[in-house]
Amino acid sequence: MSDTRDVAREILEQNGITDDAPAPRRSLKITRASDIEPEPVVWAWMDEGEGRVPAGALSVAAGREGTGKSSFGMWMAAHITRGTLPGSFHGRPRAVFYVAVEDSWKQTIVPRLIGAGANLDLVYRVEAVEAEYGETTLSLPQDNSLMEQAITDHDVALVVLDPLMSCIGKGIDTHRERDVRLALDPLARMADRTGAVLLGIAHFNKGSSTDPASLITGSGAFKNVPRAVFGFARDDDNECRVMTQAKNSLGRADLPSLSYLIESVTVATRVGDAHVGRFVFTGRADRTVDEILSAGQETDRGERDVATEWLRGYLESQGGEASSKDVKKAAAADDISERTLQRAMRRAGVKAERAGFGKGSVWRITEHFPTTQSDEPSASAPQSRRSRQDSEPGANGANGGANDEAVEQTSLTVATDSSGPHQRATPDVGDAVAARPA
Repeated sequence: MSDTRDVAREILEQNGITDDAPAPRRSLKITRASDIEPEPVVWAWMDEGEGRVPAGALSVAAGREGTGKSSFGMWMAAHITRGTLPGSFHGRPRAVFYVAVEDSWKQTIVPRLIGAGANLDLVYRVEAVEAEYGETTLSLPQDNSLMEQAITDHDVALVVLDPLMSCIGKGIDTHRERDVRLALDPLARMADRTGAVLLGIAHFNKGSSTDPASLITGSGAFKNVPRAVFGFARDDDNECRVMTQAKNSLGRADLPSLSYLIESVTVATRVGDAHVGRFVFTGRADRTVDEILSAGQETDRGERDVATEWLRGYLESQGGEASSKDVKKAAAADDISERTLQRAMRRAGVKAERAGFGKGSVWRITEHFPTTQSDEPSASAPQSRRSRQDSEPGANGANGGANDEAVEQTSLTVATDSSGPHQRATPDVGDAVAARPA
C-alpha cells in the first residue's frame, strides 16, 4: 500500500503538485443555461436583408496581393464613421480604430480614407508604446486589455487589423492552431464584450485549394475562430473583382457573391495630388471566388498577359485578322496554350466571327488595345474604371451612400482643407459626382 502511495506522490510532484504547493489559480465556473438570457444576432452589416458582418465578433477578409481586401476595410471604416452602413450602426456615426502595420499613414492610409469618404475625426491610428522603446506594433494578446479599454473609452464600432498576422505577439507560432488560439480566442471574447467588429486582413498562401477560408496563411485557427470569412479575387473573364462570403457562422451560408471595382481617385493634398484606389460594389457577381480559383485565374495571369501581347501582335502582322486555325497553330508553336489564348482575347480587343458556312471562324481585331494592362489604378495617370452594370440596392452595402450609383466617371478628385475632406469633381466628371456626400 505504501508503494502505491509513493508512486502517486511522485506523479503529483512531477506535475508541480505537493502538500505545500499553493492553491491552483484556475477554477471552474458553472452556470445554468436557464440563467443565460437569449439574444438575437446583432449585424453590423446587413445586405439585402441578410447579415454579413456580425457585431461583437471577429471577421477576416482574405485574398491575394492586390485584390482589394484592404480597400474593403477602408470601405467599412468610411461607412461606419458616416453612419451609412446598413445594420446595427446605421444612423449613428461611430469611431474606428485602424491598426496598419505595413503602410504609411501620410502617403497611403489617410489619402485612401479620404478617397473612401471617411470622417477622419472618427478614425484613429492605434500603436502600442513601450517605456523603453517608444511606439511599436500592437501585440496580441499582450495588449488586449489596453485595446479593450480604449475601445470602450472612444465608443469604437470597428477595429481593422491590417494585416492580422503582424499583430500576433512574439513567441506565438502562427502555423500551430493551439498557439494562434492563444491570441485569437481572447480577441474574439473582447469583441463580444465590447460589441465592436474586429476585422482582420489576411493573405492567401500558395496552396492549390479552391476554398478561400482554407487558403488563409497560417494555422487553421485563422478560419476556425472568426465568425465570418470573406474571400477576394479577380475575375478576369468578367473584368471585375469578386467578394465571396466563405464563412458565416451566425447567418446564411449561401449568400450571393458580390462584384466590385477599385476605382481610381485623385486626392488633392497641400503638397500635391495622391492617387489611390476606392472600393466600389457593382452588384451580384456571376461567379464565386471558389470558381475563380478553380479556373486557375489567380496563377496564370502572367501567362495571359504574355498571350495578350502575342495575339495582338500576330493579328496586326496579318492585317488585323486571321483564321482561328492559323492563330491557334501559331500560338502553339510559341508554347501558348489554347485555353490561355482564349482568355487573352478580350484583353487584346479581339473577337471570333464566323467566316461563312463551312469556313470556320476568323479572329479579328475589333477594339482599341488598352495602353496599360495593369489592374491597379496608375499613380501617374488614373485610368477609367467603368462599371459593367448598375449598382443593385443593398448590394453595395450603403443605400444613399457614396457607392450607390454606377461607376461612370473617369476620375474623382477629393480635396482637403481645415474643415475636413470634401469632393471636387474634375471638369470631365459631371454633376453626379459632386452630388455624392463626403
